[in-house]
Amino acid sequence: MSNSYAQAVLRTTDLAEVLRAAGRLLDLADTTELEVDFEARVSTPRELERLSEVMPKAEWWSYGGDRNGSSADGDTPSECLPIFMRRWCMAPEAVAGFLAATGNVPAMVRWDFRGWPEAPEAGLGVGGTRGAYVTVCVNARDLDLDEPAPDHTLYVHVKQVEAERAPWLAAQVGLRVFGELEMAPL
Repeated sequence: MSNSYAQAVLRTTDLAEVLRAAGRLLDLADTTELEVDFEARVSTPRELERLSEVMPKAEWWSYGGDRNGSSADGDTPSECLPIFMRRWCMAPEAVAGFLAATGNVPAMVRWDFRGWPEAPEAGLGVGGTRGAYVTVCVNARDLDLDEPAPDHTLYVHVKQVEAERAPWLAAQVGLRVFGELEMAPL
């Protein structure tokens, strides 16, 4: 996976609304090779238990505080809280279970697919896999999950050289971009 550039297109407290909008964007995409990535910032043993059930074999590492540890080092996650968990290449059917397990945890779902459609009004051909993502950040206002929030944000990802694709995509599903185009974390 390489870096993409993301731009927010919707922020709402209604999780169902943000998921419907994400679905409309995915309907535009070539999803013949669709997979989903999950990330979450976990602070309590109960959150860890819930998310470990839906993210088996997740990578994790501690952040903040005095503790250090990671799955790469063979440490025990419950002894290293708070941690950041990540699981890539999950089936799209896993999204509902993941979101149910998040509760109020800052978390992210990123749909990774084959590419965006041609955007003739923006002067762009078909977009390839690099930069073709849709992300929903739940209980967070940023892609790094550093800003906990009571709402959820939907992002479209594009190649930096095809920045015009983001507003074009948003318009196709009745939305508008807001904020700056920003480099997304890996």
